[in-house]
Formats: sequence, C-alpha cells, structure tokens
Amino acid sequence: MARHLHAVALVVPDYDLALEFYVQTLRFVLRKDLRLSDEKRWVVIAPDEACATNILLARAKDDVQAAAIGNQFGGRVGLFLHTDDFDREHAVMTAAGVCFEEEPRVEEYGKVAVWRDPFGNRWDLLQLT
Repeated sequence: MARHLHAVALVVPDYDLALEFYVQTLRFVLRKDLRLSDEKRWVVIAPDEACATNILLARAKDDVQAAAIGNQFGGRVGLFLHTDDFDREHAVMTAAGVCFEEEPRVEEYGKVAVWRDPFGNRWDLLQLT
C-alpha cells in the first residue's frame, strides 16, 4: 500500500487572488479548478509538475475561517518551499515582489529565508544540505 500526503488546505480570502499570486507570481502549477457550486471551487496547486504534495486553496466561508487567514499556523512558519537552487529562486521571487522577512541564512539543515504570501502566511524558502 503506497501512501503520501496528497494536499494541505490553505484558507484564502479569494480563489482568484490566490491563483494570481501562486500561479502567476510564484509559477506554481494549477492542477485543478473545478466549480462545485456558485460559491465553492476545488482548486489544487503545486510548486511544479513533479511535486506529489499539493495545496488545496480553500476560500473562507465564514468569519471564523476568515479570521484564520494568515495565521493558520499560529504565527509560525507552516509551509516549506524546497528548491535545488536557493540563490536563483530567491532572486526570482524577490524580483517578482515576494516579501522576505529576512536575509538568507545558513543553518545546519540548509539555506533558508522566511517570506510571507499576500495573505500573511509565513513560509520558508529552503535548500536542504
């Protein structure tokens, strides 16, 4: 029996705003965008075609969910975007206007820098050693 983590839900204020940032700015791949009802869509993205784990963009449906946008991980970094070329990816993201909170640093596990998406979610850009 093969298993893997298929997707992680990320609550966003609007599907199209999220797609504009993740697909247009970050160059993520749009895997699915299915309209389930007038208000709900099944929107799945991934960093690239080869990635096995996806992000399910989930539009907040009420005030409780809207309050979680940007704080889904309690203020911690909760998502980790791995790259095999940190310097290139950091330069491309910076040129695209991605907001980095810090300069790149080297840790025992690799090179890393924290950034935020437009909704306030904290991410690590990461190249493991």
